[in-house]
Amino acid sequence: MFSKILIANRGEIACRVIKTARRMGIKTVAVFSDADRDAMHVEMADEAIHIGPPQAAQSYLVMDKIIAACKASGAEAVHPGYGFLSERAAFPEALAAEGIVFIGPNKRAIEAMGDKIESKKFANEARVSTVPGYLGVIETADEAVTIAEEIGYPVMIKASAGGGGKGMRVAWNAAEVRDGFVRSKSEAASSFGDDRVFIEKFIQNPRHIEIQVLGDKHGNAIYLGERECSIQRRNQKVIEEAPSPLLDPETRRKMGEQAVALAKAVDYDSAGTVEFVAGQDKSFFFLEMNTRLQVEHPVTELITGIDLVEQMIRVAAGEKLSITQSDVQLNGWAVESRIYAEDPYRNFLPSIGRLVRYRPPAEETSNGVTIRNDTGVSEGSEISMYYDPMIAKLITHAPTREEAIDAMGDALDGFVVDGIQHNVPFLTSLMKHPRWRSGALSTGFIAEEYPDGFAPAHPDDAAKRVLAAVALSMEALRRERLDHLPGRLRPHSGAVREDWVVRLDDSYLPAKIVTGYPGTPVELDISVDGGAVETVVADWRPGDGLWQGRVGSQEVTVQVRPIQNGYRLDWQGYSVVAKAMTPRIAELDKLMPVKLPPDTSKMLLCPMPGLVVSVNVAVGQEVKAGETLAVVEAMKMENVLRAERDLVVSAINATAGDSLAVDAVIMEFE
Repeated sequence: MFSKILIANRGEIACRVIKTARRMGIKTVAVFSDADRDAMHVEMADEAIHIGPPQAAQSYLVMDKIIAACKASGAEAVHPGYGFLSERAAFPEALAAEGIVFIGPNKRAIEAMGDKIESKKFANEARVSTVPGYLGVIETADEAVTIAEEIGYPVMIKASAGGGGKGMRVAWNAAEVRDGFVRSKSEAASSFGDDRVFIEKFIQNPRHIEIQVLGDKHGNAIYLGERECSIQRRNQKVIEEAPSPLLDPETRRKMGEQAVALAKAVDYDSAGTVEFVAGQDKSFFFLEMNTRLQVEHPVTELITGIDLVEQMIRVAAGEKLSITQSDVQLNGWAVESRIYAEDPYRNFLPSIGRLVRYRPPAEETSNGVTIRNDTGVSEGSEISMYYDPMIAKLITHAPTREEAIDAMGDALDGFVVDGIQHNVPFLTSLMKHPRWRSGALSTGFIAEEYPDGFAPAHPDDAAKRVLAAVALSMEALRRERLDHLPGRLRPHSGAVREDWVVRLDDSYLPAKIVTGYPGTPVELDISVDGGAVETVVADWRPGDGLWQGRVGSQEVTVQVRPIQNGYRLDWQGYSVVAKAMTPRIAELDKLMPVKLPPDTSKMLLCPMPGLVVSVNVAVGQEVKAGETLAVVEAMKMENVLRAERDLVVSAINATAGDSLAVDAVIMEFE
């Protein structure tokens, strides 16, 4: 077994590998760029080596720098994580030349399966069912259009060296093929250093199901069940689960055996994933093989009890698999939510900045439910524009799918992130979505269920009563504390005020404190909007970010953020401004004028912090609705900003190469 390994990666996956290596008694070496000097993986490792500037192409993607770090530290092996150099066949070859072990599959397997074009050719030769498409390299947009029309729309344009949704576009007509071809090539070149793309038929209403395989250097290979990753946005996975609610044992066995056959054909000797596109009728087609550890590997670990990182290290050290296919048992259900630094209220555009508050739910196992949080950040960490926007992966495991989903909803309610925008409100709302809960999934789920983007859900009457009761309990305690501060002239000594009004956004709800006295813990009997009297119990104190307690018989975890004269409350996907006040103040509050936001209809604002790739119009130009105005790059994704209506450009305030803040004015219109 190795005594020291180097992790050629960053963020949560580097931290994840360090945890297993530490448990195995193996010392670890981290590498870091200028942007990651104070990162968590640097602190966790036994030693850390600087490898260059923030840009991945000048640091994490430079093989010579990784090899030099291995020599300087004496690391005997390298774990590549995912992304970066993990699927570059030249990397294990370069390591081997220096006598360093690659903790991953052999070079032949990476070459055969890691390249999406070559893997499809290989799968065809091995008589594995594949999606119809053109597997050759496409040189021009005109050629791409010709091929797409031969296959039949819709088609998917994909980067050959791609992953993580980068360099992928769905096209429904010739114009979209031309635009998608250019964008896919550009994203592929900047993300992977390889601009080759190919085209295949886009199967409508499909499901994305993948099989986890594990092989060793002695000819053994097994499969560890499946994961369903159909909840995607812009071809990037958002929610994953294991097992899949679609598959029955027979279909699982067929997919698993096909995946193992493919792995054995290339002498696969590590953890890998064979991805399938599946129809609602349980038909399936080979999509690609990822010759690395997947982002979503924790759900497989939780239902099988097998540490995949440990298995990768043991296989790389030459050990035989200690697990046979009959040893693999699937227990319970696991769900993973990816916490991204993105604004769900702005069409999920990237968000960067410092994590002013980062308080994930506690990792624990209680009453048959496990909560796990894989992360590479801590409070005070900075989310950089140079890397993937994922902050953490929250995973829950329970005996049944419904229990795992409920546990995820509760855990997300208690996941506090401030300082940047993030997708926790969207994920929390998703956990209550009836279609998600029923398991009627497809890769178009988010586009179909949120066609106009995500907006905060409006609480129904029952939810309003809960939120109003929480707000009133907090305001009563706050006032009680103020009244009894030392030096106050007239602390009250009478009964607690009975009549209140709670404003939730624009709704005014009458409320009564029937019995009880505000203290810590709070215990009040409250009636809201003429409803039943319910006992409200909590240990909340002014300043706490979470209100955790009970309203009636319902256990409730609400995120609390103070605002002027009230609080912003976030719970189960609802986000409301709550203010508890006396009836007279409520009457006056209704008369207050509403401050309207400024008119920005004649401006193009930068929707996220990013780098201007191009400005596609000139001053005085007449532009039609749908035409491209500018392209902004953030977190390895190019975002095309289009005209929403016909207009004339009157001023341009940015040029290619400019780094802009969110809402910076790029151009103005007449």
